[in-house]
Amino acid sequence: MAITDIPQTLWWADDPATGRPAVYMVDQSRLPLAGDVLVCNAYSGVCAAIQGMAVRGAPALGVAAAMAVALWAVNETDDATSVEAFLTKLDEVADEVAATRPTAVNLAWGAERMRALAHDNADVSLPELRELMVAEALAMVDEDEARNRRIGAFGAALLPQDARVLTHCNAGSLATAYFGTALGVIFTAHEQGKIGGVWVDETRPVLQGARLTAWELRMAGVPFRLITDNMAASVMRSGWVDAVIVGADRIAANGDTANKIGTYGLAVLCKEHGVPFYVAAPTSTIDLTLPNGDDIVIEERDPREVTGISFSGVIEPHTPAETTALDALTREGTWVVPIAKGHAMEVTRKGGAYQVDGWARVAPPNVEVYNPAFDVTPAAFITAIITENGVATADFAASLAALCEGTGAIHEIG
Repeated sequence: MAITDIPQTLWWADDPATGRPAVYMVDQSRLPLAGDVLVCNAYSGVCAAIQGMAVRGAPALGVAAAMAVALWAVNETDDATSVEAFLTKLDEVADEVAATRPTAVNLAWGAERMRALAHDNADVSLPELRELMVAEALAMVDEDEARNRRIGAFGAALLPQDARVLTHCNAGSLATAYFGTALGVIFTAHEQGKIGGVWVDETRPVLQGARLTAWELRMAGVPFRLITDNMAASVMRSGWVDAVIVGADRIAANGDTANKIGTYGLAVLCKEHGVPFYVAAPTSTIDLTLPNGDDIVIEERDPREVTGISFSGVIEPHTPAETTALDALTREGTWVVPIAKGHAMEVTRKGGAYQVDGWARVAPPNVEVYNPAFDVTPAAFITAIITENGVATADFAASLAALCEGTGAIHEIG
């Protein structure tokens, strides 16, 4: 187990079944017990993967958005009669991709970057324009990894020796094209021998910490312990946390930061216990058009995320009789298991095993649910924001603006 064992999150390659380009991505909705790879041949498939959280994390969403637009350009525009008609339709596609999820600014940033590239090159032929768009999307993958590694270096410099770090949700390689933001800091510090251990919040209600962050840290050989979200206060009070590092989905001009629900509570706890609270994110996540976090749109998600638990796995039969029974049940396709009380489970034949996807209710039927996917942490609770261009501290309005212009430098943390 080593940092090099972390998987690529999404990539561009030809689909052997069609001979045409496709976007491949690890299906994060089914990790860690089922490691499926989705193959998207159309931009609508990428949009569906984003909506279903098969791909998630602000930097990864930016790259996915760019790949979706590029995929449309090469696979779905054979009937385009002119560059002008191509650009008109591209604007519609870019708007649709950008609106797939509302909170993460990188999604719109990736789509807009592709739109700008196309309009800036309206004087070339359609084949040339398609090639330019694919090259731009692929360049964004390399740029994302380079940014994340710089974030990792800046962030690792802030941590003490044998640091005990707490992190929330998943801001690792799975949340980016490769390497990670908050986990990128941890990975870099681990390579430097500075990590004493990591506390991993489970991150209700979708459990990205338990499912994804724990999986990545285990793959990378980083020592960690998994805790429930409501244990964070206790481990801080015990003096077992030297820093909290989280990612971000959108950062306003004044430093207010939207991230996975529960982040604000951690920041308040850090303030009370004197623990540094760091946000690690690329400058593409900073939205200088928003003066503060009050204007950040917070996505609300399916109530079933709160009223029950989703799970995925694989059944491996141990006897010929079990195989015969499961084959009979899945011969016509997916077998929907008849479970009462609103529970759901599906079994599908997959190679030599059987794929299982299910949802089990834990709350009473017909309860009202409030399920925001994100909250906003005020800048006053943030010690520093770590970017690829350096580390921003208060006054965040000035330091973030400088970093976004590439003129900032690392600041001393008081």
